[in-house]
Amino acid sequence: MSKLSGIPLDDWIVQGRDFTYRGHSMRYWTAGEGEPLLLIHGFPSGSWDWHYLWKALAGRYRLIAVDMMGFGFSAKPRHYHYSLLDQADLLQEVLLHLNVGHYHVFAHDYGDSVAQELLARDAVGPGRLDSVCFLNGGLFPETHHPVRMQKLLMSPIGFLFGRIYKRENLAQAFNKIFGPKTKPSEPELDGFWRMIEFNQGTRVMHLLIRYIAERRVQRDRWVAAMQQTQVPMRVIDGAVDPVSGAHMVARYRELMPQPDTVLLAGIGHYPQVEAPEQVLEHYLQFRSALVKQQSDASVPTPA
Repeated sequence: MSKLSGIPLDDWIVQGRDFTYRGHSMRYWTAGEGEPLLLIHGFPSGSWDWHYLWKALAGRYRLIAVDMMGFGFSAKPRHYHYSLLDQADLLQEVLLHLNVGHYHVFAHDYGDSVAQELLARDAVGPGRLDSVCFLNGGLFPETHHPVRMQKLLMSPIGFLFGRIYKRENLAQAFNKIFGPKTKPSEPELDGFWRMIEFNQGTRVMHLLIRYIAERRVQRDRWVAAMQQTQVPMRVIDGAVDPVSGAHMVARYRELMPQPDTVLLAGIGHYPQVEAPEQVLEHYLQFRSALVKQQSDASVPTPA
């Protein structure tokens, strides 16, 4: 597979559209045609995380990506009850706005938790979710290993840490969670930082981090939904990620009845940035298998 070319952040920004949610300005992106595919970003960045995969996926699907509340180039109000459930509400509102019925999900990190919420809601109807693919994320609180930055943000002085958080702190944190041979480049770090600092985003990081506690509250409900769902799922995971790497996949294999997992050797927490070609290959394999299953199911049995 040929090397994927990314989208410069300035070009990405101007392609975005505006959407108002609860009185706040949200930024979202669309591209391509075909079956809708919702891309859900992680913490602490935004939808530009998907830029290496964007063009290739847009050649096959109708892509939708939203900078969620408090992230990227969307609003970052300082007095807001940030929650994963509210982020799921936001995404459902955007899908409704775009007249999307059935859709697929491709999620990463924080976005995995939002995807778990969407999956749990889908179970009680109406069923519109056609597949879910997870990249590295805290699917199970018991296997999530927060980094130092997250621990500081969760502490009583989290609000102070956010105020002094700088690009060099981000670089240090990301260098620890990326793979040993796939460290982020300076332009990539610049892009991550611009998403975080936009609208003084460091001032709300201590509010956003509450999602880690929220995961524990929703854990049993979400895991039950994943165990019982008929929606096809795959995990594509950077194996050496200290946060949600091979140890998380081992737990997934223990808990899921028919686990479909792919481990990427030497890759860390951001597979879509570190190894986009591999991620694309394994995602397209997943989707091709779904098409084949649907085709085989539609073939009438001989009398």
